[in-house]
Amino acid sequence: MTPRPPSRKSADAEQPAPSNPPTPPRKRAKRATAPKPAEAAEATQAAEATPQPRKPARAAAAKPKAAAAKSPQAPQPAEGPPDSAPKAAQDAESGRGPGTGARGGSKSRRTPKSTAAGSPPDSAPKAVQDAEPTPKKRPPGALEGSDRDRLLSGGHHDPHGLLGAHPFKKTNAPTGIVFRALRPFAQAVTVLADGHRTQLHDDGDGLFSGVLPLDSVPPEYTLLVTYDGIEHEVQDPYRFLPALGELDLYLIGEGRHEELWQALGAQPMVHQGVTGTRFTVWAPNARGVRVAGDFNYWNGTGFPMRSLGSSGIWELFVPGVGEGTLYKFEIMRPDGSHTMRADPMARRTECPPANASIVTTSHHTWRDQEWMAHRADRPIHKSPFSVYEVHLASWRPGLSYRELAEQLPAYVADLGFTHVELMPVAEHPFGGSWGYQVTGLYAPTARMGTPDDFRYLVDALHRAGIGVIMDWVPAHFPKDDWALARFDGPNLYEHEDWRRAEHPDWGTLEFDYGRPEVRNFLVANATYWCEEFHIDGLRVDAVASMLYLDYSREDGEWAPNEFGGRDNPDAVSFLQEMNATVYRRNPGVVTIAEESTAWDGVTRPTDSGGLGFGLKWNMGWMHDSLVYISKEPVHRKYHHNEMTFSMVYAYSENYVLPISHDEVVHGKQALVSKMPGDWWQRRANHRAYLGYMWAHPGKQLLFMGQEFAQGAEWSEGHGPDWWLLDPAYSAEPDHRGVRDLVRDLNQLYVATPALWELDTVPDGFTWVLGDAAEDNVFAFLRFDAKSGPLLAVSNFSPVVRHGYRLCVPDLIPAWTEVLNTDAARYGGSDVRNTEPLKPESGGAHGGRPSLELTLPPLATVWFKPA
Repeated sequence: MTPRPPSRKSADAEQPAPSNPPTPPRKRAKRATAPKPAEAAEATQAAEATPQPRKPARAAAAKPKAAAAKSPQAPQPAEGPPDSAPKAAQDAESGRGPGTGARGGSKSRRTPKSTAAGSPPDSAPKAVQDAEPTPKKRPPGALEGSDRDRLLSGGHHDPHGLLGAHPFKKTNAPTGIVFRALRPFAQAVTVLADGHRTQLHDDGDGLFSGVLPLDSVPPEYTLLVTYDGIEHEVQDPYRFLPALGELDLYLIGEGRHEELWQALGAQPMVHQGVTGTRFTVWAPNARGVRVAGDFNYWNGTGFPMRSLGSSGIWELFVPGVGEGTLYKFEIMRPDGSHTMRADPMARRTECPPANASIVTTSHHTWRDQEWMAHRADRPIHKSPFSVYEVHLASWRPGLSYRELAEQLPAYVADLGFTHVELMPVAEHPFGGSWGYQVTGLYAPTARMGTPDDFRYLVDALHRAGIGVIMDWVPAHFPKDDWALARFDGPNLYEHEDWRRAEHPDWGTLEFDYGRPEVRNFLVANATYWCEEFHIDGLRVDAVASMLYLDYSREDGEWAPNEFGGRDNPDAVSFLQEMNATVYRRNPGVVTIAEESTAWDGVTRPTDSGGLGFGLKWNMGWMHDSLVYISKEPVHRKYHHNEMTFSMVYAYSENYVLPISHDEVVHGKQALVSKMPGDWWQRRANHRAYLGYMWAHPGKQLLFMGQEFAQGAEWSEGHGPDWWLLDPAYSAEPDHRGVRDLVRDLNQLYVATPALWELDTVPDGFTWVLGDAAEDNVFAFLRFDAKSGPLLAVSNFSPVVRHGYRLCVPDLIPAWTEVLNTDAARYGGSDVRNTEPLKPESGGAHGGRPSLELTLPPLATVWFKPA
């Protein structure tokens, strides 16, 4: 669907009034012109006689002048203030070059050379220039030297050590407490502390300072900041202690913080009795980090963050900033350049293509207590597990999460699926990636609503009895220069070796699984979705690309591991830790690997050396069975083994049989269109294949649109062809019949333990007829631990087979047909076994009991004991 542009009005409406007010309204600056000599002299005299508001510097450098204003020019902001900003901001804006947008990419911002505030430009007459006196010396307490330069440039590691209130003792200067504030574009700053009201000296560049005759730093004080003659009383962010504890820092440093989202990112909170938001970000290579957002007109100059030691964490508590606030981090790299970055831990984002992070907290009240209480009652591999795969943005294009909650649960429950699998919902900039190139791993995409809206959808699915699986993408991430790629200068989230950093297939970057902080970032993300959004399972994308160092790489493009092998030990360790953590913290949750190779032990427990997944996609079964079913029936006998080979390895892992989105796009055709023959035969093959799939050992997954035999490939632009189910369409019964079959398959599947209870052990399956290649017939029995078996027979020939005999177990006096994909209600020819079938002994089967049955054409039939 076409992404809706973000609403600035609504975002602003959510944002509480900050204690650090934005720059007040201003009028647009007019271009300055050089004064005539006489006028300049008069202006100089007037400036000396009357106090003037601070003036901006011009872009060109100038000599010190006689009538300099009280403070020099503030540095060029990353983004100029709006038309409502004071005059100083207007003039500073005129020097801004291209590429410094509000939330632009990684372009550096250069501060133009400036003259003292209020001094005439170089174009002024020489008489006026010569009349300027030497600037006065800064008062005691004012910042000097490198500390001042680093602070103003955004490269200071400890702004709290400079700004705020500190004891002051200096030779030949009064002692007391020095107060310093960095407030670009302010006309004045006054401190209110211990009954004192003291205006600070304007030291230039937005810095203000003053020494108050106090014995100790006051525990509380506020600032009166004046913009365009209007005073605003605000809290000083630099009077607060760190809002992140030592235990958090220790766990982050160890790579073991399992609730990382509680420690990093933007966290609304009450700190030292004051309401605001704590901003924290991991940027160990940065020289400095500042917070920029709509609360400061995207000018982070006055909001530098402090470095919390060797942890690489930067922190700042900003009073008055709350939910709905847009923000980014302005990072000074090691080379001195600046880059504006979205928060890697953002829990809410703007709707793409906008990419700012948004301060958020959840207000959703969960109503799925019954589902959560019983989710872990039975292991997934011993439970019915039938999955409907959905791309939310295109299932019903244009619907929000809350609107989907009114339609999707009812539709899925009606068809009898036990779970839905949502293609990636984490934020991604390009809709055409279907969500598999993620930039916001902690934020549900804003295309369909807020994080709480997504919670509402999950809640609704749970209350309808539907589990929720989510595609999760820890294998790679895109190179967008406002996101994770080279976040703080050199490689950070990606591996430092280009042979392991670049993903050759998708033009993306791979995570450095060996770095503790990166591994922690991903492991915590997995459990975040399970705990914060009640997700019931994670289907992990592209596992094979993580496991092999030479995946899709030619000779010379990869390097062996330390043991000379091709496997990636760091990725193995990460996947084991992720699975162990998710299962320990979230009972009843399942992790599913999309792993396309024969890697041993994907679903083996980690304490036995396995990767620890609960289930694995059976890509081999999918490929082989689709090869078979796509052949003309006359040629299928030459490919008979494609259908039987899966049972050779069926119990090596816990499998899911997937007919996913990957099989119905990019020229692969929809499932029904893969089938040979005319329209009737294609539908018959489609139905017979689904019947075979539901009876085969393993769980099953079907992508949306295939449940009603959509003939066109899926497109994320328009989604399923729902018009095929419009009663006004002449072929509607053909498509409705297939959907009715899927409903009946699911209902019988859930009600028949033999189809799922012993899925992962050999005791649950036995061939009845596996070598009838000439007939294109397959027959097998499924068993459970207590009740009777199920007999599944598939005839992939377009002929009716009368009097077809099959061996059956002893002690079952009669069998009855419970499902026939050739039934008329499904669109078939209605060749049925209407009466119970009684086994007969003797004959060509060595005296064993056998059934004589009629096999309909291109159909699968299920029988149960009568």
